[in-house]
Amino acid sequence: MTSREETIRAFLKEAGWDEAARRSLAGDASTRRYERLSLGGRPAVLMDWPAGPDAPASGTHAAYSRIAHLAEDVRPFVAIGEHLRRLGLAAPEIYARDLAQGLLLLEDLGDHVYGALIEKGEGPSGEALDELYRAGIETLLRLQSVPAPLALPVGDGGAEHVVPRFDEGIFRAELDVFLDWYFPVVLGREATPVLREEYHALWTSLRVHVDAGVETLFLRDYHSPNMLWLGAAPQNRKGAARVGLIDYQDALIGNRAYDVVSFLQDARRDVPAEREQAMLALYVGRAKAELSRFDEEEFRAAYAVLGAERALRLIGLWPRLLKRDGKPQYMAHMPRTMDYLSRNLAHPALAPLRAWLDAHLPDRA
Repeated sequence: MTSREETIRAFLKEAGWDEAARRSLAGDASTRRYERLSLGGRPAVLMDWPAGPDAPASGTHAAYSRIAHLAEDVRPFVAIGEHLRRLGLAAPEIYARDLAQGLLLLEDLGDHVYGALIEKGEGPSGEALDELYRAGIETLLRLQSVPAPLALPVGDGGAEHVVPRFDEGIFRAELDVFLDWYFPVVLGREATPVLREEYHALWTSLRVHVDAGVETLFLRDYHSPNMLWLGAAPQNRKGAARVGLIDYQDALIGNRAYDVVSFLQDARRDVPAEREQAMLALYVGRAKAELSRFDEEEFRAAYAVLGAERALRLIGLWPRLLKRDGKPQYMAHMPRTMDYLSRNLAHPALAPLRAWLDAHLPDRA
């Protein structure tokens, strides 16, 4: 039987990269593996992704990956990436591919990850952070400027990638992360059936805001770990192409607010309320001028509702990573996430949820 390394070597030889120097790159929380390659001073990235279910929420890997519409092979990455590049956005170019084996040779977008730059307080050439945030907003406006693609070509002559919607299955699975993990791990008690019924009933009434407005393609994890700054040397890119994009294979169709709130309420880096509101105002002002059928009141309600839903999912995720996966470092994000939750709960549409949380999590601040 051919080993995985032999398969990779054959792929690189076919691509003309078999003489390249190779070194491992830090991966993400998935079955994907990455290497940085260098050949005659030319860089590239190898993505090694054998087909199979990804990112389990429990012991039932495949069940969750399908409920949550998580990509299980490289094809969605290829299809979404080519769509982004057609829009002039900076998804990595694909130099070579073997879709059957789950191997891609990709453009190297560099090391200027947004998270590190936010921590530093400026861009690599001294750019103000607001410039990086404005570019992030411009990228989203470009993404949302075209109709949501229901299906995208993969380029291998096979079936198209049908882009999933943010449907009820994903919605309910994400809501349950808070009930399943925050209650037992942090509060030391299980969420009772009555509490679960009340909580889900609240979200049934809020779902109308999630479904409001024009649908768009959203990248789902549009936040600092998955964004790279390309506006400085050597790339010196302009406009929306200043933001390098990775980890977009799980993209969905749904509300315009989803990626905006993911970006401006970054789970891994503090976004001060003043910057969030300034960038939100920038987005709203341009969206009114550039996007079809944009309704500010409708958008702001969706932003708050999706922000609260996302915050509660993360408030359950951090204890899950602590208890199930032995990764206590993620609990450091809890105060930030609680702060984001409070910001969202200030919206009038969320008054019933705020009252429920006040009753059952009075010490959450």
